Amino acid sequence: MPLIRHDILIPEAELGIWQINESEHWFMEALLLYPPELRQLGGLKGRRRTEWLAARQLVHQMSGRIKRAAFVKDEHGKPRLKGSDWHISISHSHGLAAAIASPVLCGIDIQFMVPKITRLAHKFLCPFEAASIREEYELDQLHFYWGAKEALYKAYGRKKLDFIDHIKVEPFLYEAAKGQTTGKVVKDGEELDFDVFYERSAEGYMLVWAMAIG
Repeated sequence: MPLIRHDILIPEAELGIWQINESEHWFMEALLLYPPELRQLGGLKGRRRTEWLAARQLVHQMSGRIKRAAFVKDEHGKPRLKGSDWHISISHSHGLAAAIASPVLCGIDIQFMVPKITRLAHKFLCPFEAASIREEYELDQLHFYWGAKEALYKAYGRKKLDFIDHIKVEPFLYEAAKGQTTGKVVKDGEELDFDVFYERSAEGYMLVWAMAIG
């Protein structure tokens, strides 16, 4: 089974990556979905169905449980495992699924890097973030900022966030392989602080995850 990564993070958290080689049929037999999950899957088409299934298989194997817990959603649509107090977040892109689980607010994003992101930068970068972009690392840094804001959006979990107005990522000296910084969500008088980590793979993926501080 292509569980290609399962890391124990500090502070307490787990991160995993699944390489999607299996068919939809394989996942359907392995997962034994609950009725609400089957209804949700019914609204998906094409490759998204297999990616959706792979993310749930990944979280199940990370959990170490014999019997799989159902994926359910809270009142804001944020996913969690039934019967667990841990926060979870999932992402998938071009044949990989990623997940993080932690007792604190957390979020994850994985993206296969593509040049077209340069045309979208104005939609998610605030001025001080844009000013930190270095020409030699532009593609990497844009995918980092996008991934960081996706991860923070998922960690917050209550939607209705503007990527420029409500989600801020602290600029830092970008290194090609991996690094970290901090970020925050500021909304309605509330401010939540996060550590933000990234890894840029040789295969062209940007993996970013965020964990609440304190």
